[in-house]
Amino acid sequence: MNDLLPDTEQWVSLAKAAKMLGIHSTTLRRWADNGQIPFMLTPGGHRRFALADLQNFADTHRQSYMPTSIEQQWAERALVQTRQEISANQSKAWMAHYDDDTREQHRILGRRLMGLTLQYISDVNGNGTLLAEASTLGEEYGRLCITNNLPLTDALQATIFFRDMLVETAFHLPNTASIKPEANLRLMRRINELLNAVHLAIAAAYERGI
Repeated sequence: MNDLLPDTEQWVSLAKAAKMLGIHSTTLRRWADNGQIPFMLTPGGHRRFALADLQNFADTHRQSYMPTSIEQQWAERALVQTRQEISANQSKAWMAHYDDDTREQHRILGRRLMGLTLQYISDVNGNGTLLAEASTLGEEYGRLCITNNLPLTDALQATIFFRDMLVETAFHLPNTASIKPEANLRLMRRINELLNAVHLAIAAAYERGI
């Protein structure tokens, strides 16, 4: 690593290199910092990757880092995207309302919901048990919001925000993944089905006042 980029190589930015490999930029940054893929630094401190190195890395490591299914690819990207968006939206009313303990409870519920969503989109048999679990989780979330005097609109905004992140991630899965349109459509439908169950359970909890 140094700040001189040889003219004999073609160099690309971190963002472009990550897109070429079909991964998130944070993943590529971690690999580069760990020495798994060569890079150089510009005078301004920006990483640059040689096209030849990217091609060699892709040829030798593709099977080890590429997810084996659309669900796994979605999960990897959804986790990164959701964390970034939450960090960037800390001032939202439904986030600013919480103290540290409540935020931790929401993080736990969020992790459970992410895991449940991954199970549901991977379930080709359409197991209704998972939808029932989603309803139970929605009721827990609703009770938590009621306990913290959060208006129903704010409670729903949080889950709508979560749904938007999951659907947007599915919508933007890279073309390099060779995903068929019908497979991606099924993925988005399954996400919506599960989140619908969560939303209805939250509303029901508010109606009952529990």
